[in-house]
Amino acid sequence: MRLRDHSGSWSLVHAAVVAASAAMLAGCGGPLSTLDPAGPAANSIATLWWVLLAGAALLFLLVMVLFGITLLRPQWARKVSPARWIMLGGLALPAIVLTPLVVFALVTGERLLPRPAGNPLRIEAEARQWHWTFTYPAGGGVATEGVLHLPAGRPIDIVVTSLDVIHAFWIPRLAGKIDAIPGHANRLRIEADRPGTYEGLCNEFCGKGHSGMRFDVIVHPAADYDAALAAPDLAGRIAR
Repeated sequence: MRLRDHSGSWSLVHAAVVAASAAMLAGCGGPLSTLDPAGPAANSIATLWWVLLAGAALLFLLVMVLFGITLLRPQWARKVSPARWIMLGGLALPAIVLTPLVVFALVTGERLLPRPAGNPLRIEAEARQWHWTFTYPAGGGVATEGVLHLPAGRPIDIVVTSLDVIHAFWIPRLAGKIDAIPGHANRLRIEADRPGTYEGLCNEFCGKGHSGMRFDVIVHPAADYDAALAAPDLAGRIAR
C-alpha cells in the first residue's frame, strides 16, 4: 500500500498562514492605522476595536465549545430540545457577550462627542474636489492648503464643510471621521498627544481624484504653535 506524502500540502498551508498573519500584523501600524493611536479620541476608538475583537473571539469560542460537545457527546445533545437550543444558544449566549459590548460601545461613543468644555481652539476645514483648505481664526485668518497645523496636548474643534460634493475628514491616528457636507458645518474634536507629523485623507468617494485627496498634519509643541502660524514659511500657507 502506497502512503501519500502530505508534506508539500502542509508546507503550502503553513506558508499561507504565515503570509496571512504578516498581512494582518502589518495593518496594525503605519501612518493611517487606527490601531496606532496618537490622541485620546483615537485611543478610545482603538480600545473599542480591541474590546469588540475580544468579545467576538469569546463568542466564537463558546459556540465552538458547544459544537464540540455535540460531536463528542451526541447523546447529551439529543436530550436538549430544539426550542432550548434556540433559547440558550441563539439568544441567551449571544446576549451574555453582546450586552456588555453594546454598553461599552455606547459609553465610548458618548465620550467622543464634542461637548462644551473649556475653550477649544477652532480650525475650519473646507473640502473641494480634490483638496483641503484649513483656516485658523485664532491665527488672524491664516489659511493653509494640503497641510493642517495643530498644537500638541490641546483639544481642537475642526469645523468641516464642503464646497461641492460630500467628502469625509479623517485623521486615523488622532480621531474618527466626519462628513464634509455642502451647505452644512460638522464639528469634530481632536487632540494630539505629542508633536509629530501625521496623515489625513478624504474617506468618502468624491470623484476621480478621490485617491489623491490627502493632507499632512503637523503637530507643533503647544508653546511654539502661535509662532509657527505667524512664520512666513508656514507649510501650505495660502497668500491672501
